[in-house]
Amino acid sequence: MYLSGMRIKELSIVIPLFNEAESLPELMSWIDKALKSREYEVIFVDDGSRDNSWEVIEELSISYPDNVRGLKFARNYGKSAGLQKGFEAATGSVVFTMDADLQDSPDEILVMEKYLLDNDFDLVSGWKKKRHDPITKTIPTKLYNWMTRIMSGIKLHDFNCGLKCYKLEVVKAIKLQGEMHRYIPLLAKHVGFEKIGEHVVEHQARKYGTTKFGVERFTNGMLDLMTLVFVQRFSHKPMHLFGLLGTLTFVLSAILFFAIGGYKIYAMYSGLEAKNITEISSFYVALTGMIVGSQLFLAGFIAEMVSRSDAAQSSYRVEKEI
Repeated sequence: MYLSGMRIKELSIVIPLFNEAESLPELMSWIDKALKSREYEVIFVDDGSRDNSWEVIEELSISYPDNVRGLKFARNYGKSAGLQKGFEAATGSVVFTMDADLQDSPDEILVMEKYLLDNDFDLVSGWKKKRHDPITKTIPTKLYNWMTRIMSGIKLHDFNCGLKCYKLEVVKAIKLQGEMHRYIPLLAKHVGFEKIGEHVVEHQARKYGTTKFGVERFTNGMLDLMTLVFVQRFSHKPMHLFGLLGTLTFVLSAILFFAIGGYKIYAMYSGLEAKNITEISSFYVALTGMIVGSQLFLAGFIAEMVSRSDAAQSSYRVEKEI
């Protein structure tokens, strides 16, 4: 559901929200004050709020008819879904994301836009260097960011900062699902946008409501990260992983199998005492290893065939065309 028609703007600010009715009027007033001299649009995405957030958005669309657009989900789908639909609706040449809880400052928007354009970055991620959070949240956050830097190779200090800015073509090229909003820089890098910058931003203390995220987001975040890194590295070449593991497992198991059988044959012809093969536990290990190795190889072969025939695998970014 849209509140207003599409108009091309200089800046788009995508704000997913869930039960943030209290903060929205103040946030919109702050944004308008910060961007008074610019053509901008704010796209509020109501992620199935149970309070009167949508009614507030409707009122804001009347107070700011040229600047406010709204999307309302029938139920709560999560932040990634909200950002994805907001990205699809965005028209500004530079697109921002920010949270609706007033912890991200709209005064940073023009500063980050200048930093993005002056350095020709594809995207700039905010870094809340000084956080107004309890230690039970800051320590897991530091560990999470450290692990993400190691696994992704992207040198950012604050991957989960809600305040980010992008060139329009970046948000149109990526697809968000699940809880992958934490890893937008990785998704952007995967489709060819590798010029990623970072800018220190001010972290505001929460003024209204309570946080929507619990401790489980850190464990889920690590699982999502491993999934994303795995898919990005091997989605186009699954045989490189499964085929290699299958071949190594099969070869090593086969060597063990033939060593056991060879020794049994040697013992029989040499008159040496030797156990029956079926009484040797390593025989079953070797046999199982060959079966598992064959299955891994076949899994890689089938995955390779699927990846080559899947039309979705052809979403490559063309940078230039003549």
